[in-house]
Amino acid sequence: MDGNRRWAAARGLPTLAGHVQGVEAIRPVVRVAPDKGIRVLSLYVFSRENWSRPDDEVTGLFALIDGAVREHTDELVAQGVRVKVIGRLHEAPREIQRSIRAAEDRTAAGSRMTLNIAFNYSGRDEIVDAVRALAEAGTAAAEIDQAQLAEHLYTAGQPDPDLIIRTGGEQRTSNFLLWQGAYAELVFSPALWPDFGEADLDAAIAEFARRQRRYGA
Repeated sequence: MDGNRRWAAARGLPTLAGHVQGVEAIRPVVRVAPDKGIRVLSLYVFSRENWSRPDDEVTGLFALIDGAVREHTDELVAQGVRVKVIGRLHEAPREIQRSIRAAEDRTAAGSRMTLNIAFNYSGRDEIVDAVRALAEAGTAAAEIDQAQLAEHLYTAGQPDPDLIIRTGGEQRTSNFLLWQGAYAELVFSPALWPDFGEADLDAAIAEFARRQRRYGA
């Protein structure tokens, strides 16, 4: 979900205002996604690289995420949406950890859609963590295969993504679901994330529907 800072800069607003609007843009997308047949929706909320941003921006982002999780958990429960965090949550401030874990617990029975919150996430670190888990389990090198590694990813038990959407006009995946997205279709939307809405989601889905997926064949 890219473009919050550019959205704010274009309007002469502080950076945090763009993040505020970016958080607001999440809710309508989550609300309509299950009705469009989306069963797993993954949102890249905070990358491990984002720690390099100014301290006040990082602190503000944490406060926004914490507030949004607390405010909207009841709505997610009512919608049948299950929340799952993917990333190194243990490195985040304890208040954020508590909020997200509470949302996971309260929405655990949701069956309409799984909402992956990629928080303090890095696709490369996810693969490293999976390899470490295999090593800690005593798995012999000769026994490791793709299926075993996939079982130790943050998304274990979930299908690989069919579609990855990047907003803001940039054309790269930026360390997102590197293993899982090997054969995902990519759509690069020019819309900055705070402006991304249902019509943009529909356009991305329509573009996906036009693709012929060959999986390397």
